[in-house]
Formats: sequence, C-alpha cells, structure tokens
Amino acid sequence: MSSETPFSLPVINFSEQELKLGSPEWDSAKVRVREALAEYGCFEASFDRVLVVQKALFGALEEVFDLPLQTKELYVSDKPARGYVPVESGLHENIIVDAANIAENIETGLTTTYWPQGNTNFSKTLVSFTKLASTLEKTVRRMILEIFGVEKYADELIESTNYILKAMKYEGSQGRLPFCGAHADQSMVTLLYQNEVNGLEIQNKDGEWINVNPSPNSFIVLVGESLSVLLNGGLSSTYHRVIMKESTTRYCVGLFATPKGGYQVKVPKELVDDKHGLLFKPFDYDEFWKTFCTQMAQGNHRFSLKNYCSTV
Repeated sequence: MSSETPFSLPVINFSEQELKLGSPEWDSAKVRVREALAEYGCFEASFDRVLVVQKALFGALEEVFDLPLQTKELYVSDKPARGYVPVESGLHENIIVDAANIAENIETGLTTTYWPQGNTNFSKTLVSFTKLASTLEKTVRRMILEIFGVEKYADELIESTNYILKAMKYEGSQGRLPFCGAHADQSMVTLLYQNEVNGLEIQNKDGEWINVNPSPNSFIVLVGESLSVLLNGGLSSTYHRVIMKESTTRYCVGLFATPKGGYQVKVPKELVDDKHGLLFKPFDYDEFWKTFCTQMAQGNHRFSLKNYCSTV
C-alpha cells in the first residue's frame, strides 16, 4: 500500500560549483549520500543546471511520442529491449537509446530515423540532457566508491560505462491505473528526471510504498543491481514502480549507467575478507542482459543480476 502521509526523500545539493573532490562541500555531501543510501537506497539530487534544458526536453518528448505508431516502430535495435518499446499500447511507451553518451547515436541513430530531413533542436536537447545527467552520475558514483574505500577503481569503472537513455510516456489514468511494475534496475546507477506529473513510488525497508515528489531541478538517484554486486552487497538496490493516478500525461527520462559489454565487473578485493566472503562472481553485463531478457520473456520476473552471478 502507498503511504498516505507526506514524505520527502533526502535532498542533496549537487549544484554547488565548489563541489570538488576532497573539498568540505564534497565531504558533507558524501556523508548525506551515505546516510540516504543506507536508509532508502536512493535520494533526490538537486542539480540546477538541468533547468536549462527542462522546457525543451519535455517538449522534445511530447514531439517524439506524438509521432504516428508506424513511424515510432521504425526505431529498432539488434540488442534486446532497445529501440521503441511499447509496454502497453496507448498507455505506456518507451524509446530506448543505447550508448547515448555518444552523440551520434542520438543525432543519426534516433533523430534521422524519425526525421530523415533532420531535427536539430530535438538532437541538441537530448544530447545536452545526456551530458548533464552523465556528469551528475559520474560525481555520484565516484562519491559512493569513496564511501566504500574503493575510489581507486573509479576512473576504470567510469571509463567502462555505457549510458542508456530511456524516454518514457505514461498516459493519464482516466479511471485506470497504468503502471510500471515493481522492480530494481540492473544498472550501476539510475537517474530519473520527470515532468510535473507524479507517479514514482519507492519501497522502504518495511515494505511500504512511498510516493516520490521531486522538485523541477532534481533527479531521483537509484542504486542498481550492478552497483550492489560490485560492492559485494554493501548497498541494496532500490525497488520502485510507477502508479498513475493523475489524468495528465507523465513524461520521464531515465539515464542508466551500465557496464560496457566485454568489461568484466568484479568485486574489489578490498571488500572481501574473513568476515565478508565473496558473494558474487565476475560478470559481463551484455552477456547477463541477454539471459535477463530471455528470462523476462519466459515470465521469470524475479530473475536478476544477483541470481546470475551469485556464489551461494
């Protein structure tokens, strides 16, 4: 059941220009990140720079989702769960761009598929948003690795990241409750940025579902299964869902930081000792993803990365 009492996730300010590695502001934010992730597995990251693209971003999402269905279906990928993915016809749609941190994948891969004559404003908006969001994600992940004393691996891990951009549309309920079912993301870190229409809920430690109401200048930052595995279970991934109760359309953009295919993710030796045994084997994310999508197609919705690489 969703919480009926007012609730706010911890809000951590990442807008400060002084938020530099090792500064007092950095250390203060790091303490708050540690506390928030230990309690909720997520937090709200205030990041004022996103306001520069806010209006154009949601205008771009409305523009692309308003295209005819037969046009949207032209955007396909040879990877599973990429391209145009309608979850429930007319109610919930996704457009998913792989390696979105490479501008060409937005400019030519996505944009020219839908607008052969070009759509510069659309491309620039999505490229700008991806740059902003990935900058924030790198800062957050570096901070988390420092919390666990494994910051020496930060550069390698960040350089081995594939950013997936996911545009989402949820039609207003009109008496129904279209939703994205409860799940934890398989990413390292997920950043979610939405319009003014709420619907996101997170599950707390007691199993209660809590409504999330982020500010216009904020991202919701979620821990994914890949980060939980990397840290040998030191953090728990965040279970969340979307329940639509409003009549207005909800638009949301997610940036999912996942390991690049071919890169072996393994638990740092610093996180394994006599008291903390190795819980997870090394894994290649792309190989896991193929198995994951197969399991989902077969109806095994409980399958996760932890099942895939558990040593137990």
